Amino acid sequence: MTRTRLTTFLLPAVIVAAGLGAVYGLTGYIEERRPRLADTYVDNDLEFLGARTKGFAFGAEGLIADWYFIRSLQYIGDKIIGSKDQNINLDDLRSLNPRLLHPLLDNSTDLDPQFIAAYSYGAVVLPAIDPHKAIALAEKGIANNPESWRLYQHLGYIYWRLGDHAKAADTYERGSQIAGSSPFMKMMSAMMRSEGGSRETARAIFSEMLENSDDPNVRITAERRLAELDWFDERDAINPILSEFLERNGRCPSSFGEVTRELMSVKLPGGRQFRVDKANRLVDPSDAPYQLNPKRCQVQLDPEKTKLPF
Repeated sequence: MTRTRLTTFLLPAVIVAAGLGAVYGLTGYIEERRPRLADTYVDNDLEFLGARTKGFAFGAEGLIADWYFIRSLQYIGDKIIGSKDQNINLDDLRSLNPRLLHPLLDNSTDLDPQFIAAYSYGAVVLPAIDPHKAIALAEKGIANNPESWRLYQHLGYIYWRLGDHAKAADTYERGSQIAGSSPFMKMMSAMMRSEGGSRETARAIFSEMLENSDDPNVRITAERRLAELDWFDERDAINPILSEFLERNGRCPSSFGEVTRELMSVKLPGGRQFRVDKANRLVDPSDAPYQLNPKRCQVQLDPEKTKLPF
C-alpha cells in the first residue's frame, strides 16, 4: 500500500516540481541571452485580427472593439511617455514609430463599424503618422455610416491638413447636404475655396472641434492647436515691435518691460490682449514666460516651460 501511494502521488508531484524548476531556470537562461531587438521591433504585433473574430465572439464584438480602442489610446500615450525627445512634433509622429495605431483602430471598427469615436480619434492622430491610412479609415467610416455628417467633417479636416483645399471643400459640401448637419459644414466648404490655408480657417476648424466634439481626445487636440494659433498671433505682433525698438535705439530691448506700453496697446485677433504673470513677465498662451532672443531680437518660447508644440 505504501509503495502504491508513493508511486501514485509522490512521484508525479516530484516530477512536476522538477519540471517547473527546469522551466524556470531555462526561462531565466533564455531571457539573459536573448538578443536585444531594434526599437522598430519593440511593439508586440496583434495576436488576432478583429475582422476574423466577427461572428464568432458570441455577441461580444462591441466589447472587443472597445478593448482595441482603449488600447489605441494607451498605445500613443505610452509612445509619447517613452520617447527620449522632449519636444515632440504633433504634426509628425513618425519618429515614435507608432506602426500599430492604424491596425488597432481598423480592428476596432471592423468589429463595430458604427464606432464613431474610433474614426474621430483616427482622423485627429493618424494624419501625423500616415495620411493615406487616415483617409482610408475616414472613408471606411463614411461607407459604414453614410448619415453621419461628422465623419465628412473629419475627412475634410484630413484633406485640409494635407493642403488639398479643393477635396476638403468638396467633402465639407457633401457633408453639408446630410439632414441635420451643422451650418459649419457649408461655411467651411466656402472658406476652403476662398482661404483654405489661412489661420482664420484653422481657428474655425479647431474651435468647432472644441465646442461640439464629445471625444475628450479630440477636444484636447483642439485646445492645444488653438493655443498654438494664439502663439502665432502673438509672435507676429511682438516681433515688429521689437524690430521698431531696435531701429530707434540701435539695440534690442534688454527685456519685454521696455516695450510693455507698445505691447499692451496691441489688439490681438478675437479681442485678446497680451497677458503677464504675477512676476509681471509676458507669458505665452500656456502661461509660460516668453523668452527674448537678443541675437535675433525676436520672441521665442521657453522649451523647458512651455506646453506648446516647440
